[in-house]
Amino acid sequence: MENLNILLCCGAGMSSGFLAQKARKAAKKRELNVTIDAKGETEAAAYLSSVDVLLLGPHYETYKDEFAELGKPFNVPVEVIPKKIYGTLDGDQLLDFALDIIRNKK
Repeated sequence: MENLNILLCCGAGMSSGFLAQKARKAAKKRELNVTIDAKGETEAAAYLSSVDVLLLGPHYETYKDEFAELGKPFNVPVEVIPKKIYGTLDGDQLLDFALDIIRNKK
């Protein structure tokens, strides 16, 4: 598997940062070559040219269309992280969610 880049986005990048940390541990356990970062919503758009998927915190669902438009030129899908995954900080499920999106875009 090639190196994949996953970006999580929330208000300040704090809560998504905890989830990204859990997902990085899950990726390491699976020996996957995946980079998972978290950024605040004001800086996320600047990283679209270098990511494979952008995942928004559930509280940013209203921004999905806006980010999807920004991601189009870079072929970056944008999805909202399910509340169950976000609320439980389930890194394994987040990783599965992101990988499914990336596989389905190709």
